[in-house]
Amino acid sequence: MYKSIVKPFFDISCALIGLVLLLPIFILVTLFLLFANDGKPFFFQLRPGKNGKIFKIIKFKTMNDRKDANGNLLPDADRLTKIGSFVRKTSLDEIPQLLNVVVGDMSIVGPRPLLTTYMHLYNDFQNRRHEVKPGITGWAQVNGRNAISWDKKFELDVWYVDNISFLLDVKILFKTIKKVVKSDGINAIDSATTEPFQGS
Repeated sequence: MYKSIVKPFFDISCALIGLVLLLPIFILVTLFLLFANDGKPFFFQLRPGKNGKIFKIIKFKTMNDRKDANGNLLPDADRLTKIGSFVRKTSLDEIPQLLNVVVGDMSIVGPRPLLTTYMHLYNDFQNRRHEVKPGITGWAQVNGRNAISWDKKFELDVWYVDNISFLLDVKILFKTIKKVVKSDGINAIDSATTEPFQGS
């Protein structure tokens, strides 16, 4: 009952309240990123949702589009702007995903939606993360986020799928607040972002 009825209601209610409360911050960050990213404050990307259904995720754009002499994008660490670094460190880049929650593509809590290019690399166990809607935060995020291995992330994601409950979601939300305040596990070691998944 919680997963099919209570959780969707909880998601939409929290997302709407969050958008209202965070509207001043939303507008302020948008304005700063408009200048930092040449008029492009938002980042859109296709991601797999529940049962592998593809949707378009929206986040604040924390990296510019600078390229080298050959027209290739510079490494992530070189494209991360100062304001983008702050937005990512404080997890403000996740705020626009509340819109994804409102339209039903995501949950507040669930496995993070990864890249569509990873989908063919998953084994049966790893693919079970798609049995529920992806979340803005999740069990893997409060237990290491980008600082843990891919195998550990999948293990934590599937554990959440098997143990989903109201109390667990509340626990994850409180732990998320603590993680954001401490800025734990934002980046992988020696990288501005986590390393790409190469398959098991």
